[in-house]
Amino acid sequence: METVIEHPVKTGLVALIGPPNVGKSTLLNNLIGQKISIVSPKPQTTRNRIAGVINGPDYQIVLLDTPGIHQAGTPLNVEMVRIALDTLVEVDVILFMIDVTLPLPTRSNILTNHLENTGIPAILLLNKVDLVKKETLLPIMAAYQQLFPFAALIPISALDRDCPGLLINELLKHLPVAPRLYPEDVPTDATERFIVAEMIREKIFLLTGQEVPYSTAVVIESFKENAEKGMVIIHATIIVEKDSQKGIVIGRQGAKLKQIGHDARLDIEEMLGQPVVLKLWVKVQKNWTKNPRFLKELGF
Repeated sequence: METVIEHPVKTGLVALIGPPNVGKSTLLNNLIGQKISIVSPKPQTTRNRIAGVINGPDYQIVLLDTPGIHQAGTPLNVEMVRIALDTLVEVDVILFMIDVTLPLPTRSNILTNHLENTGIPAILLLNKVDLVKKETLLPIMAAYQQLFPFAALIPISALDRDCPGLLINELLKHLPVAPRLYPEDVPTDATERFIVAEMIREKIFLLTGQEVPYSTAVVIESFKENAEKGMVIIHATIIVEKDSQKGIVIGRQGAKLKQIGHDARLDIEEMLGQPVVLKLWVKVQKNWTKNPRFLKELGF
């Protein structure tokens, strides 16, 4: 059998960090060309680090999407911020993303406190530039350049399909030559079970309000492929902290839970490429977001 030799290419790890809800997960999905990281208008949707693998003929960029850096209160939020900050010491390049529609003072402390001592090249991504005028953008870029010696400042719209080219070219300037870290047909390090749980959690974020999304977790109890019927059967439990939250997630006559299941199933079927039977249950686990032992069971 002929041995396939892996030729070195430009390859490395890139951390995608920044405050909550600035568009990090949207950008990752855009760069990968498929949905692997969930998105909602609510802040702190992303809880775990997830890698997206961007392949080209002469490069492989492993982009690490991270939870938003924020003032953490509960053990869950503390763990989310730790995940983001720990990523900084593992990478070759840092992408620090901001939302240019937000006031500058809300972002400057995060920037100076966490990037100045890494010694790793950092690129500033100014997202949502399509929503501001040029005369507004230029002072923002100048202010950030004074705060930190960025290797580059790149205005983008994370939703724009044409944004990757300039960004990838800039990243390649800072990546070493090495063998690919992942096979070329692998888009992420996340398991299907993990992504399925995230897709269910995304629908909870989109379909419920107030504190409910932040008090829920999703556990995949069973994930079985029925080859004879050509479908996947998934059983999942939605964890909440209070009985009142359980009632909200289930909804009147089960309507809310049915909607969550319906919307999640459509995304899961698109990802898996086959029909899915999705069974959901709701369980109360009192104050789970403050319970380090239970957080460990969830994989944090």
